Amino acid sequence: MIVFDLRCGLDHVFEAWFASSAAYDAQAAAGLLACPMCGDTAIAKALMAPSIPAKSNRRADPPPAAAIKAALREIAADQARTLATSSWVGSDFATRARAMHDGDEVVRPIHGQASLAEAKALVADGVPVAPLLCPVVPPEKTN
Repeated sequence: MIVFDLRCGLDHVFEAWFASSAAYDAQAAAGLLACPMCGDTAIAKALMAPSIPAKSNRRADPPPAAAIKAALREIAADQARTLATSSWVGSDFATRARAMHDGDEVVRPIHGQASLAEAKALVADGVPVAPLLCPVVPPEKTN
């Protein structure tokens, strides 16, 4: 496995793991790479510091699975606390976010659904939006 720092056309930098350098090349050539923050598919390798492995007697142990699970639970809990003070607007998200940005609607925390094209347009127009890290079940689909 190999990890690369990648950069999208909007200068978001993120990590991605590949089976090999050739696997990255194949996925990039096929247009299969997209920025997890904005969905942009204009992806290129970013400058990275070289990975110099530590001596075998100085390697740190990888984090235990329990620590990773605890970190993911904390992320989910933080998102749940944030969403508790936000209103679900469903598929009207892009319209409502743009209306708040333009001053046509009172600014308040909202969350909902937007297509990739809608999200890209909001980001391009400077509307402050961010993807949710954990999946959200729409209220009408919960018991």
